[in-house]
Amino acid sequence: MRWTTKFSIGLGVALMAGLTMLRADTTPLDTDALATLAVQDHGRKKPFTTFAQEMLLTMSGMSTLPVTNSDGTTSSLSPEEVVLDLWFKPEGWDGRPMIMLNLLDLKKKLGLPEDRKLFSYQELIGQPAFLALLDEVQKLQQAGKEDSLTDVQKEAEHLGQRLKLFEDLVDGQKQAIVPQPSLADGHWSPAQNLGTLGVKIWPVADDAPSNYPDGDLNAQKAGEVYMAWYQAYRAGDLAQFNALTPEVVEAMRTLAPQYYPTASSLRFEHRYMTLHPFRWAWIVYLFALIVLLLTSLWMKKAGYVLTWAIVLLGFGFELYGFACRIIISGRPPVTNLYETVIWVSFGAMLFSIILEAVYRKRYFFYAGIPASILTLIVADSQPTILDSAINPLTAVLRDNMWLTIHVLTIVSSYAAFVLTAALGHIALVMSLWGKTYAKAQAEVQFFIYRAMQIGVLLLAAGTILGGVWANYSWGRFWGWDPKETWALITLLCYLVLLHGRLAGIWKGFGIAVGSVVCFLSVMMSWYGVNFILGQNGKSLHSYGLSTGGLSYATGFALVEVVFVVFVVAWNRRLAARGY
Repeated sequence: MRWTTKFSIGLGVALMAGLTMLRADTTPLDTDALATLAVQDHGRKKPFTTFAQEMLLTMSGMSTLPVTNSDGTTSSLSPEEVVLDLWFKPEGWDGRPMIMLNLLDLKKKLGLPEDRKLFSYQELIGQPAFLALLDEVQKLQQAGKEDSLTDVQKEAEHLGQRLKLFEDLVDGQKQAIVPQPSLADGHWSPAQNLGTLGVKIWPVADDAPSNYPDGDLNAQKAGEVYMAWYQAYRAGDLAQFNALTPEVVEAMRTLAPQYYPTASSLRFEHRYMTLHPFRWAWIVYLFALIVLLLTSLWMKKAGYVLTWAIVLLGFGFELYGFACRIIISGRPPVTNLYETVIWVSFGAMLFSIILEAVYRKRYFFYAGIPASILTLIVADSQPTILDSAINPLTAVLRDNMWLTIHVLTIVSSYAAFVLTAALGHIALVMSLWGKTYAKAQAEVQFFIYRAMQIGVLLLAAGTILGGVWANYSWGRFWGWDPKETWALITLLCYLVLLHGRLAGIWKGFGIAVGSVVCFLSVMMSWYGVNFILGQNGKSLHSYGLSTGGLSYATGFALVEVVFVVFVVAWNRRLAARGY
């Protein structure tokens, strides 16, 4: 491959792999300045800092990369350091473990250590078994048999994509920092593609596209500044590199000032990415839960007021996070599974705040705060499953009012059902003590009913609006798409539960059990359709697909089933004894 020749061309002994991470000084990278350098990636112009974070996360599944130093100690490299090294000092990086591989079966097939998560490019690219798997995947895809891909073949395909990303970063082809001068949405170029301006750090094809003609003075200046910037990094002079970063930014901006993002907009996104408002939200909610529990028996009034204040602070972080994502993307948060998860947390807390303000019984906080904490922790701790990257909508979904209303209504119903399930757990745990907490159980069971009414109303409205959107986008109201079908199944499950209560078939305990069991249908509609029934584009809702996490979801469902079976059996035992 093209990039492999770079590791042997005139580098010398001084640039051996073990020395690539040594710096000429201890000056840190100026990430604030790097944040104003725009990179075009996935159809969006983003700060270099955001680009670097997303690249490292995609390749390694980590926000920082652990490395072993020459003295045997370990340290962590920031995403910016990793991407800049791959770009400007790639020597030895093909031997560093940084490519993520999690699937145990694929590790076994390739004969790789099963206890490791990260592997080097060299370890993976030379595997005959891996190349054979990629060949199998390609043949199946060409034959239109994507459905028959095994988990090992799917993971091999994803691994191949990570290896290709590594190659593109080393080539510099991924770092598109040179703007298109004539089109707002035109394709940006890597710096070495400026043409015959002496900016060809690595060999590129003779027909490599260049947006600027020979003799363009602005391009000439940009090339010179870029070369000085590159050489400063190569020399390990980070003070000079930091000083030149604003000049590189200004040189690139000068090439297409009308289309280059403003420094304020780039810094705004950088602040959002570094603040992590949704992480702060669950931390604040956790503090609120601790206060609520500690003051459940003493200082109840003061503790309740303090809990309210802390909850509103956490809710403010969530509001700020959504405002940032909307401003950055220019669209509502409806693109991927990550955004639905954080929206469910937001909705669950919103319903908790409203209902708690109405009833003042603390139970909505007991249920809503833990539910929001758990959903936000899942979103924060599983970046390889829930991709938090802000990407544009696909063409069919842009400027679609019905999409926004439909998706947000449906996901808001999921939030209400999360709250009902949390309340259901509280009621079922109380039931383990028989009639001891009978009055409290009755209250919680009534609150389950109230929250469930909200969820059913929103889900019914969202399903109807989905038909309107389907007719607008695809020319039919209903097509038995997996997502549509499971939305209907979920609605019917909760309708049966509500009507059974009204008909007297089951009472409070039954609705508590049902709130937990029926939530599994929400999980199937929300998650299972994407990961099981909607794979390989079989669902028209495939824009929301992601990868991984099936074992977590399956484990959650099994734990819930075991919990309900245990509680029901325990209550029958208590009833037999007269408790």
